[in-house]
Amino acid sequence: MKLPVLTLAIAGSAVLVTGCAQFRQHKGVVLDQQLVAGIQPGVDNKDSVAKLLGRPTFAGQFNSNEWYYISRDTNQVAFRNPSVRKQTTLIVRFDPKGNVSAVQETGKELVMNVDPYGKKTPTLGRKRSFFEELFGGIGTVGAPGLPGSQNPGQ
Repeated sequence: MKLPVLTLAIAGSAVLVTGCAQFRQHKGVVLDQQLVAGIQPGVDNKDSVAKLLGRPTFAGQFNSNEWYYISRDTNQVAFRNPSVRKQTTLIVRFDPKGNVSAVQETGKELVMNVDPYGKKTPTLGRKRSFFEELFGGIGTVGAPGLPGSQNPGQ
């Protein structure tokens, strides 16, 4: 009679222990440092970089002559948010002709954690109560300058 209880206790504790296991995950491109070191400004161009490293993770938002290759390793315990263990960002800049002008590599120091500020987002402007929000628009349907109002000049 005690054997099934002991077996259930061992099985239950095994499930709990495996639920708290640490998961490691890699996201993004796999950067080979020898290949990265082989990119030379003034010698390589967009085609040679694409053949060497593949397509970039994304191109620059404001300058299409900047390519970003991002690699990230994370740890996660059970159901918690993953934490960044290692991150590498390779930035390849090109001149207007498409030749490599600079190669820059950054690490985890640019990772930023943003903590929300309480349960409300602070905004500029006046604070209105629930009833002011609910009943504040009464009578403004035909006010000048609002959509739906008639323009007296026409």
